Amino acid sequence: MRIVQAAIVVALGMTPAAEAATPCEELAALALPAATIDMAVRVPAGDVTLPGGQGGEGQTFAALPAFCRVAATLRPTSDSDIKIEVWLPSSGWNGKLQAVGNGGWAGSISYGAMVTALKAGYATTSTDTGHTSPGGAFVHGHPEKLADFSWRSVHEMTVKAKAVIDAHYGQAPSRSYFNGCSTGGKQGLIEATRFPADYDGIVAGDPANLRAYRNTWQVSVINQIQKNPGGAMAREELELLHGAVMNACDAIDGVKDGLLEDPKACSFDPATLACTGGDASAACLTPAQVRSAKILLSPGTVGGKAYHPGLERGSELGWSLWTSAEPSSQQSEFFRYVVYENPDFDWTALDPETALPLAVEAAKADSAEANDLGPFIERGGQIILYHGWADPTVAAQASINYYTAAQASTPNAKDSIRMFLVPGMGHCRGGEGATDNFDAVAALDAWVETGRAPTRVHATNVTNGRVNRSRPLCPYPQIATYTGTGSTDEAANFVCAALSPSAAPVQRSGHQGQSVPR
Repeated sequence: MRIVQAAIVVALGMTPAAEAATPCEELAALALPAATIDMAVRVPAGDVTLPGGQGGEGQTFAALPAFCRVAATLRPTSDSDIKIEVWLPSSGWNGKLQAVGNGGWAGSISYGAMVTALKAGYATTSTDTGHTSPGGAFVHGHPEKLADFSWRSVHEMTVKAKAVIDAHYGQAPSRSYFNGCSTGGKQGLIEATRFPADYDGIVAGDPANLRAYRNTWQVSVINQIQKNPGGAMAREELELLHGAVMNACDAIDGVKDGLLEDPKACSFDPATLACTGGDASAACLTPAQVRSAKILLSPGTVGGKAYHPGLERGSELGWSLWTSAEPSSQQSEFFRYVVYENPDFDWTALDPETALPLAVEAAKADSAEANDLGPFIERGGQIILYHGWADPTVAAQASINYYTAAQASTPNAKDSIRMFLVPGMGHCRGGEGATDNFDAVAALDAWVETGRAPTRVHATNVTNGRVNRSRPLCPYPQIATYTGTGSTDEAANFVCAALSPSAAPVQRSGHQGQSVPR
């Protein structure tokens, strides 16, 4: 009889543990510490409409496999109200958990990322981090909610998700991974440092980490540009500048393809485009615009020391973020509600010399230092970092600094962390011609399961459903180098080779091995 039952399980594509499972609907009665199960329902295979973020319109996701949808509210403190969801494949579960991260100030479940994980066979989970409002006002007068957003919600979600999985399938996940970009990348790094036993592997993309340094630099940049009359650049000026950068540097990596494999090898000076003769035209930049470009390419300094790197050449098409009238809520509300706890704080009055030390202290819980990875690595944890070279929001050099600091400070880090820099990619995705479609979780899973670190990750550029180009992403400090034969749009014709000496880390930030003036 047991043999027959096992054959039925295999035929249905179910895990053997499903025989001992708690049925989906019965999970509504599951008792979890400081938590309430709000919903446990079976969702049939097909198209599924789920709520939009922060009260937006519903999102419809096509062709989902059948799953058990569990929603819960977590209250680790009296001021906590953390929403999570856990999705459990009805069949074909791969035995693993993939938690997914958030973006910006969060405030909503990351359904899209959960869909991707579910379709890959994972049980998956996400959280709204403890609030549903846009921006950062939710933390004003609520220090526990700030803690929930910064670190506690993801850990609590992880513990509860594992308990739900164990109850439903009759076994805990064999592997647990965290996958996030931007705020999600930061969440992954914080998990590795604060709760090294939560995950076996972490994918951290374009991590918006060490926000005190980043936000201080960002607001300072906008202030400098606003106080630089005529320094704003419209789309046409940004396209002019980007085109000049590409004309000067595109071929340095051996292939003229609209991508900079190694932006550090490009030394293009924006002053080359300065208008002459006193007459500005569409084919040149005013002296004020040249100054703005140099501000964005330069590190922030306090007391004569660099505390945060500038952006990379090749990222110019995204610079409209910094030449607009005011910063986004990510930057200004950090100072209003977290640093100064004053909703009326005037961001135009920000002085980096005095603001930075206060910001560093206020954001301690919302940051991950590279020298804190020892316990995670000692227990066998592995991390894949990736970052878009053309990210106009979070400087790519910040991730390089984190990676190099981890290598220098943590034994065995070289065997536990890999970083992949993505030519042309903006913040987490997109970018002119960028091969921004790749499966970092699959690479991480193969690494964890086999013990062999990825030597390259296959990536593609897709437009309107059509693959236009494929390239290998190479582990830093290597870059994809053309073999000299075959199409330059095919990954098979590239090898990973050493990064040029010109790309040695520069613009080091004060948060890695340097003291910040106080």
